[in-house]
Amino acid sequence: MFSNKPVEIRTAPHLKRPQTVDVIMRNVVYALLPIVAFSVYQFGISALALVLTTTAVAMATEQLFSSLSGRGNTLKDWSVVITGILLALTLPPGFPLWMAAVAAFVAVALGKSLFGGLGFNVMNPALIGRAFVQAAFPVAITTWTPAFAPGRFSEFIPSTFTLPFMQPVPVDAWIEALNIDGFTGATPLALQKFQHINIDTFHLMFGNIEGSAGEASSLLILAGGLYLAARRMLDWRIPFGVLAGAALVATPLWLVDDHLFPSPFFVWFSGGLMLGAWFMASDMVASPVTARGALIYGGLIGVLTVVIRLFGGLPEGVMYAILLANAASPLIASWTQPRVYGEQGRERSATRAGSTGGAS
Repeated sequence: MFSNKPVEIRTAPHLKRPQTVDVIMRNVVYALLPIVAFSVYQFGISALALVLTTTAVAMATEQLFSSLSGRGNTLKDWSVVITGILLALTLPPGFPLWMAAVAAFVAVALGKSLFGGLGFNVMNPALIGRAFVQAAFPVAITTWTPAFAPGRFSEFIPSTFTLPFMQPVPVDAWIEALNIDGFTGATPLALQKFQHINIDTFHLMFGNIEGSAGEASSLLILAGGLYLAARRMLDWRIPFGVLAGAALVATPLWLVDDHLFPSPFFVWFSGGLMLGAWFMASDMVASPVTARGALIYGGLIGVLTVVIRLFGGLPEGVMYAILLANAASPLIASWTQPRVYGEQGRERSATRAGSTGGAS
């Protein structure tokens, strides 16, 4: 018996996963919350104020541009919350809040809304905002404060409430008043690059270091990334490629001179490499979708990060490495597109036909 019901033919993909954008983004926020909590535990209420400021300004900016463009309420997809949190985690915990607000506005306005909103940004919005304030406020963004300072839950870091366009309040006197011995104001990356002092990997993994608010426990970052990978909410090939690319450059140099060059474990767990590999490089919009492309893209980020760290003028290179790889992502995707079935045969037929026509 033949059915009289019409056959409905649709284009691929024919299999769809039940996960929606808001579900994926909400789970990314869940994975980031332990990192935020440890950052607050590490640096106190100034870190909390930083996260709340960047997230609130990012959400307000998103709502403003969504209303102006007629897209309606786009806050419910949670993507802008991720932008605000990630931006805060890339900034020093004592970063003046008005500068953090500027960074959040730029991240959403220039890094996202200018390109049409979610799904159209060509680079990671949080890193766009971070790159802007690094160029605009180079002193403030390289001013570090000690981790686990006494009184961090009862008082703010002095530079937190610096007024707009005023010189940030020096933290030297505040640190001296806290009687903190051995604080140099240098991050582990700066100590390694300029003084060839290697911090123990244990401290790097558990966050007992100075640095950005997100240079917290690398183990928490790794756990959050693995959670998302296990739920297939990020492509594991990208962070794997980042770590493999970094080790590919760092290991031979370390074997040649372990005093001058850091070990691959130091490279992995220092600075923002873990956070960048698992939560920024894996941006679904700005990264390739092919399997080979994801590996190449991640490897490029890892290689560029180590090259910038060791041979560039800056101790950290994750931000620039990811932004450069974002720019190269469309090219990588086009190179690694799988060949359509039968396409090679058609190309050969066309070549033979052209050769025959030319001979006649």
